[in-house]
Amino acid sequence: MRILYGVVGEGMGHATRSAVVLTHLVEAGHEIRVVVSGRAHGFLQERFRQDESLTIEEIDGLTLRYFGNRLDRSGSLFSILRKAPKAIRKNLKVYRRVAEDGFRPELVISDFESFAALYALRHGVPVVSIDNMQIINRCKHPKALKKGQRFDFRLVRLAVKAKVPNAYHYLISTFFYPPLRRKFTTLVPPILRDAVLSAKREPRDHVVVYQRAVDQTRLVAMLSKLPYPFRVYGAERDGEEKNVTLRAFSGSGFLDDLRTARAVVAGGGFSLMSEAVSLRVPMLAVPIEHQYEQELNARYLEKLNYGRWSRKLTASAVDDFMQQTNAYARALEAYEPEDNGRLFACLDELIECVRKGQERPKTLAAGTNA
Repeated sequence: MRILYGVVGEGMGHATRSAVVLTHLVEAGHEIRVVVSGRAHGFLQERFRQDESLTIEEIDGLTLRYFGNRLDRSGSLFSILRKAPKAIRKNLKVYRRVAEDGFRPELVISDFESFAALYALRHGVPVVSIDNMQIINRCKHPKALKKGQRFDFRLVRLAVKAKVPNAYHYLISTFFYPPLRRKFTTLVPPILRDAVLSAKREPRDHVVVYQRAVDQTRLVAMLSKLPYPFRVYGAERDGEEKNVTLRAFSGSGFLDDLRTARAVVAGGGFSLMSEAVSLRVPMLAVPIEHQYEQELNARYLEKLNYGRWSRKLTASAVDDFMQQTNAYARALEAYEPEDNGRLFACLDELIECVRKGQERPKTLAAGTNA
C-alpha cells in the first residue's frame, strides 16, 4: 500500500516512536513517503537512509516556545501566527512534489502532524492517527486529575482535537487506561524501541536526572545537598562534583543508566516516562508549566503509585520522593510491559480494512478497548 506518513518535529519522542512504526511498515512491503519537520527530519533521514521503499521530505512545523520550564503560551501563539504563511507555502510545494512523482497515497498515518492529516482530508484519503496526545480528547479523565487546571485542560483538548480531526481511527500509545469517550479509538501499550524492549532491569543505587527546570549550576548545588548519587544527563560538560556525575547525552549510555537506576528525575514527557514505567523505574516527574499533556501524564503516574510529580524541582521534593522509591518499585512490579505486537496487529488490521474498502471499524479485533 502507498502510505504518506507525517511526523511532528516538536520533541524527539515522536521521531523515535515513528521509527518503530516505519520499520514495521517497511518490513511489511509498503511504499512510504515521510513528511517530517524539525530535528526529527535529520534523525529519520539517518535512520532510513538505506531503505529504498521509503523517502523522507522535510516540511516546516509550527513549534512551541519555552521560557525555562514554562510553556510561553502568548509567545508560542505569536510565533505560530508569524511563521504559518511561510510554512504553508513550503509544505504545499513538498506535497506537489510528492504528487508529481506519481505517488498517490492510499492511506495517511499521522503522528500528531497536521499538514499530512489536512492533505488527507482534502483528498478523501483515510487517516490513521498514532500518538499519545489524543488520549486527552478521546478518553474520560477523573475530575481529581484536572483539579486546578480546567482551563489548561479545555485549551489543550481543543488543540489536540484540531491537530488530527476526523481520523479513520485513533491508535493511542499509553501506560494508563482511562475509559473511552469517543468511538474509533484504541489504546495500545507504549511504543518502545528495540533497545528498551531488550533492556534488563538491574537496579542499583544511582539516580538518573534529565530535566530543564533548573540551570546546571543551581541543579548541582541542590543535588549535592542530598545523600544520593546522581547522574545528570544533558549537562554542558562531563565531570564530577561531590555526589553528582555530569554526563553529556548518550543514547546507549543513558539507557544503561536508566535500566540500572534506583529512580529517575525528569520532566513530564511521555516517551521517557513510558520507558521508565516499562523498565519499572520509579520516577519523579516535573512537568513543563502550562504543558497540560505532561501534567496529565505525571498525575496518572502518581495515581498508579509508579512515582510522584511536583510543580517545582526542589531538594525537598527529590528527598521526599526518594524516601518512597521502595513503595513505587513494589507498585511497578505489577505492571506488565508489552512489546509492540498489539500496536502492529491493530495497524495491520486497519490497513487491511482500508485496502478492502470496508467501513471503518469501531473496534479492532487486536485491540482491547471498545
